[in-house]
Amino acid sequence: MDTIITALSALYPAFIEGTQGYMLLAFRAVVGFLFILHGLPKIQNLQTWSKALGAPLPLCFLSAGFMILGGALLILGLLTPFASLSILVSMIYALVLEVIDGLPIVAPDPYELGEFYAGPNGDKGEPPSMEKALIFTMMLTLIILFGPGAYSIDALLLS
Repeated sequence: MDTIITALSALYPAFIEGTQGYMLLAFRAVVGFLFILHGLPKIQNLQTWSKALGAPLPLCFLSAGFMILGGALLILGLLTPFASLSILVSMIYALVLEVIDGLPIVAPDPYELGEFYAGPNGDKGEPPSMEKALIFTMMLTLIILFGPGAYSIDALLLS
């Protein structure tokens, strides 16, 4: 436990307060909530997701679990850099897969396509792109760099 406290203290010698601290709280809470919502359907449909990705089931379980647990920790502001990093690994992996697949950074707007996009299973919606994984990667990186802010459990434990 002392090692974790030392590492966190070294990362964040001061926690951002005031308006910016409240904005970090809101940002962290929204990102955490989004990752809980992002991870729940994956853990509920683990086999299907694993097959669709072509990734091993245990890796998918870890990824979805980190999204859910990491999202909850982000909301609380507890072990924030570790929670962010655990999810960030999944987002970077998703980006790599999307680059390999040659997906565009931003998908064409469904309204520009005439007919709505229909996926391989006939699902309608937006065509696949790197957009979501890229945005999530940037959001998590921002949280790691700026820290959880003064209105977090990390700040309470380390201040």
